[in-house]
Amino acid sequence: MSDLSFIMQKTTKIKLGIFALVIIVLIGSFACEKRRIKKQKEEDEKIIKDYISSHNLNATATGTGLYYVITSQGTGDKPTIASTVTVNYKGYLSDGKVFDQSSAAGATFPLTGVIKGWQEGIPYFNKGGKGMLLIPSALGYGSQAKSSIPANSVLIFDVELLNVQ
Repeated sequence: MSDLSFIMQKTTKIKLGIFALVIIVLIGSFACEKRRIKKQKEEDEKIIKDYISSHNLNATATGTGLYYVITSQGTGDKPTIASTVTVNYKGYLSDGKVFDQSSAAGATFPLTGVIKGWQEGIPYFNKGGKGMLLIPSALGYGSQAKSSIPANSVLIFDVELLNVQ
């Protein structure tokens, strides 16, 4: 066997070893992220259920982690994801700290431009409806902090659907 052939075999074995190591690291990283997401989902669920219990709410679970409470259904149109809506709202954390609030006239925006919790939750209300959305972090801002909202925060919104376009 020539020296060049021997070096090429060793180089190939080293490259294969490095490739295998990278694959193992990626798989391990994916598994850790999956566990972190599952743990956060369980923590969010506990926070939401504790909030529902402590505030004696009659909330409905959607299966995605979102819970909603309808105090007044409203009688107008229901929005779809393609709708532009005007909503009077107050957003706060589970400890009651308000992080955002519309004016009494509400705020107008397309549902495609808001967090997933609103995209899913607002269509449960008819125009004129009032209630609450309890949104797990995965349907809010996830692991990213946003202004005064810490990362992995459950978001709670009191909402009144004023208009649907």
